[in-house]
Amino acid sequence: MKKIIVTGGLGFIGSNLIDLLLKKNFYVINIDKGTYSSNLYNTKDFKRSRNYKFLKLDIANKKIEKILMKYKPSGVFNLAAETHVDRSIDNPGSFIKSNVVGVYNLLECFKNFSKKNKSKLIHISTDEVYGDVLSGRTDENHSYKPSSPYAASKAASDHLVSSYIRTYNLPAIVTNCSNNYGPKQHPEKLIPKLIYNIMNNRPLPIYGKGTNSREWIYVKDHCEALIKVFHKGKLGEFYNIGSNKNLSNLQVTKELLKKSKKIIRLGKKVKINFVKDRPGHDVRYALNSNKIRKKLKWTPKTNFSKGIEFTLNWYYKNKSYYKSLSKKDIINRLGKK
Repeated sequence: MKKIIVTGGLGFIGSNLIDLLLKKNFYVINIDKGTYSSNLYNTKDFKRSRNYKFLKLDIANKKIEKILMKYKPSGVFNLAAETHVDRSIDNPGSFIKSNVVGVYNLLECFKNFSKKNKSKLIHISTDEVYGDVLSGRTDENHSYKPSSPYAASKAASDHLVSSYIRTYNLPAIVTNCSNNYGPKQHPEKLIPKLIYNIMNNRPLPIYGKGTNSREWIYVKDHCEALIKVFHKGKLGEFYNIGSNKNLSNLQVTKELLKKSKKIIRLGKKVKINFVKDRPGHDVRYALNSNKIRKKLKWTPKTNFSKGIEFTLNWYYKNKSYYKSLSKKDIINRLGKK
């Protein structure tokens, strides 16, 4: 049985990826340092699996190398990262520590490990590294122009990985994905926050005029793409992963309201509330994912309407998920500076 290490596996995408890897008969070691966005609730369905092991550890810790040597994984998926733009506006330092210094340490440990062991590192990044894309779609050769401290820290990590590929011939691949949505996502992010507010008869806060456009992909489609990259991706390459489907924040909110009406009776306070925009807010992200579609024969399976139904149903059936989180992390507005 092949062993895989997933860093950041208590988080949203990481826990969904582990679930899929276990179903595909991998043995998975989850390394997570346990931040506010880490949640043991996300792993409750498989935490007792004999093919799953959880290790509480920061990727900036030198012990990572010992873990690599002990388990000898055939692959490492690096999803450990600080990811919330608003938090990066308030406290950029934690993003530099996790997304830059942490990745540097992981690269050093993996470099030493991979000299004598056949393995590959899949570094998961974001479309936000490309910055504002007012027209067209960004392919893998597009220049990086990050707008937020979060995006800049992810851009730095991508460059670090790329430099280790070039200088040390590190067996690694970088993926840049569009906005994910689905089960187990922390409600600091747009869709689960809106769902929480709909469920609790609260106003729906939308930045600016709600015109900011994002490309949305269902999390399980993203995870399928990552596994495809692990099996078929070419070492040293970058792969964009997206749905090719853009929606404004206002469109997302209206779709959520429409779907929610079929499940519950909406409270009187559940209304769109336009709030002050975040500083440096990018107008639009949009990826060109032709490379992964053509080279690796991957395509997303879940359209937004169906994906939102899956997502809503999960949160309504898992109301205790919200109870496992700090209420201030759900409600408080960050990133006003």
